[in-house]
Amino acid sequence: MKHLGKIMAVLLALTLVFSLGACGQKQEPEQESEQKPASTSGADSETAEPEAKTPEEPVKLIYARGMDSTKANIKIIEAFNKKFEGRINVEFREMPSDTGAQHDQYVTAFAAGGDEFDVVDVDVIWPAEFAQAGYSLPLDKLIQKDGINMDEYMQGQRDAGTFKGKLWAMPKFTDGGLLYYRTDIIDKVPQTWEELIAAAGANKGKEGTKFGYVMQAKQYEGLVCNAVEFIAAYGGAVVDGNGDIIINSPETVKGLTVMKEIVTSDFVPNNITTFTEPESHTAFIEGQSVFIRNWPYQWALGNDEKQSKIVGKFAMAPLPKGDKKAAACLGGWMTIINKNSKYPAEAWEFVKFMCGQEGQKISAIDGGNAPTYLPLYKDEEVLAKSPHFADQGFVEGLKAAVPRPVSPIYPKLSDIMQIEISKALAGEQSIEDAVKHMDEKMKAAVAEAK
Repeated sequence: MKHLGKIMAVLLALTLVFSLGACGQKQEPEQESEQKPASTSGADSETAEPEAKTPEEPVKLIYARGMDSTKANIKIIEAFNKKFEGRINVEFREMPSDTGAQHDQYVTAFAAGGDEFDVVDVDVIWPAEFAQAGYSLPLDKLIQKDGINMDEYMQGQRDAGTFKGKLWAMPKFTDGGLLYYRTDIIDKVPQTWEELIAAAGANKGKEGTKFGYVMQAKQYEGLVCNAVEFIAAYGGAVVDGNGDIIINSPETVKGLTVMKEIVTSDFVPNNITTFTEPESHTAFIEGQSVFIRNWPYQWALGNDEKQSKIVGKFAMAPLPKGDKKAAACLGGWMTIINKNSKYPAEAWEFVKFMCGQEGQKISAIDGGNAPTYLPLYKDEEVLAKSPHFADQGFVEGLKAAVPRPVSPIYPKLSDIMQIEISKALAGEQSIEDAVKHMDEKMKAAVAEAK
């Protein structure tokens, strides 16, 4: 029994030694795993999280945006996937061309905490809303870590992506409303809206055209863009610098009256109130219209020999003046990362590529989109494809474009404008009544939001 006791004591001691040793071996990996996020956050293109993970399969990202008639975004994705082959693979999810429909689908997905989209293109009016709702990832630390110089991007787009002192969206391309016209029909470019009305009516039918003018007049966000241009051109405004509603003015009434004169004229399609960008640009590149109001992408589309019948037969000019000035609505798109993405580091790599020099160059050359990355306006390959990008007036015009109502409840203001203006264009109410109703409903919406 005495020997048995000694044997048991030795076995017990050995058991304790092995147990303590095992515990000591286990602690090191735990500490290692806790330190990894700090050492790989921010994702560097060469040594960042994607490489550190060394996955057996490439990380799959879902990138969503509206329909792209130019297919430039497909080329951006192909270039990125080639560069990050074996590490990251981006798949494209095409959304509706209607920006309102896109917005609603994103909000539904994000509000539910969904991670079905990793990277999303957003209209310049959405970043503040999405940031406040907690849908998007702040980008400042990533930008700082990678040494990105944001001074090389257009100020207006940077401001649009900033909310409460943080940047939530990277500028991708900028837009402004422009006038395109058939050079084989028009000798003198209209300088005022009154001159355009006269020219569109007088030249309708020439060179096989059916219409004098096309625009975006459907009840959707594009209608607001067109309306803002008319309102500002004649000296009106929707909000002041403090976000207070000031839409009810003689200037606003006159601007929208001119807009209605065009929409109800006999030189536009009789179904113009169903036209969005695709319907408009299709009519123009098929040679059906003398004039079109559209965004900068129209240039590349009109010069695409595979689908355009007017290659070399059109030119671009600023939109006509009203009583006050010529005004173009600030447009454009930016890119955000879904806060609930499972792969934020990889998503940042894609955003950085797409919104940086490489991606914006593809977007400019193959999509005709005006860059927000300023050095590209001196890039020889970009200028060879879009010579008008070298026009300082064009660049400055985009920089000084008139924004849509700057308000934390912009979507509500936009909905009110779409409904009331559409009723006026359809003859269901006068322009004066439409402006009065917008004023009342907007002020009520602002008061309710406070």
